[in-house]
Amino acid sequence: MKAWILHDINDFKYGEVPKPDFDDSKVIVKVKAAGICGSDIPRAFETGAHVKPLIIGHEFSGQVVETSKEDSHWLGKRVGIFPLIPCEKCVPCRKKLYEMCRNYSYLGSRCDGGFAEYVAVPKWNLIELPENVSFEQAAMLEPMAVAVHAMRKGFSLMNKSEIENANVAVCGLGTIGLLLVMFLRQAGVKNILAIGNKESQKIHLQALGISSGNYCDCRQDDVKEFLMDKTNASGVDLFFECVGKNETISQGVETVTPGGSMVLVGNPYSDMAFDKNTYWKILRNQIRITGTWNSSFTGDGNDDWHYVLSSLEKGQIEPEKLITHQFKLEDLMDGFLIMRDKLEDYIKVMVTI
Repeated sequence: MKAWILHDINDFKYGEVPKPDFDDSKVIVKVKAAGICGSDIPRAFETGAHVKPLIIGHEFSGQVVETSKEDSHWLGKRVGIFPLIPCEKCVPCRKKLYEMCRNYSYLGSRCDGGFAEYVAVPKWNLIELPENVSFEQAAMLEPMAVAVHAMRKGFSLMNKSEIENANVAVCGLGTIGLLLVMFLRQAGVKNILAIGNKESQKIHLQALGISSGNYCDCRQDDVKEFLMDKTNASGVDLFFECVGKNETISQGVETVTPGGSMVLVGNPYSDMAFDKNTYWKILRNQIRITGTWNSSFTGDGNDDWHYVLSSLEKGQIEPEKLITHQFKLEDLMDGFLIMRDKLEDYIKVMVTI
């Protein structure tokens, strides 16, 4: 089969590899769509992967084409794929908190993933798609579930009665930040304030129903002044930090209302540290701060993946609006270079097979 193989840092090539084997715990999925995640760029060009050679790509969907006799009911099913493969033995796994597994494997970073024609996927990791959910939408299940996980973490810090009219800020408008805005709107939050640094982000926000007056371009506007002005100087009730920088975390602490909440979503760009004044504000304002990681996938209807799938099936969200580029598998490198070298503005770069 054809696949993109990461042989080493900066050695990422398209070529022929053997079609994957499978056993009674796995099925073979023919990949139909795969998204490039921001984490795939450093994996290919800077840090490498946990094993080499490796087929990377963890945001993908497809159709089951081979199974054991026991699992033949999966044949032909259209599926999304939860990429984390839990050990099922550690303390978080025993609590069904698989996103925090201590000894996990992961499709696309620790074992072969989705930038290929076929992938061997554990059957536990499959989620069947309704007929009205496209493969492109399903390839965005993973980032959508990450956004929902962050949103639900934030809501858990508040009284349910406060959520609808809360002042909620989303700082950082990449894929996760924009999906977070999408789900906050679906959840009924009326007052969403968004902080970004590109004109294209403003355009995407408007397509999601956020007025231009609720967008702050941090390249030219003072974030604290903007948020205080929009909240009548009271500060925001809930601040999502989707950047991963000291500066933006400090902005969150500065602008969260006393007794308010903050969710740390963005992967860190470098070492993180609070200066003394920021730390004092956390203490004196009794700010609730939580981290969020990955998403919940347990197989029951209350996990993040089923929340997203239900929203898609009901037509309540349209993540495909955020697909800015689409390539064939053989042209995947074009998408990687757009993202690595910032050749064009992009949100979600998608591969279809």
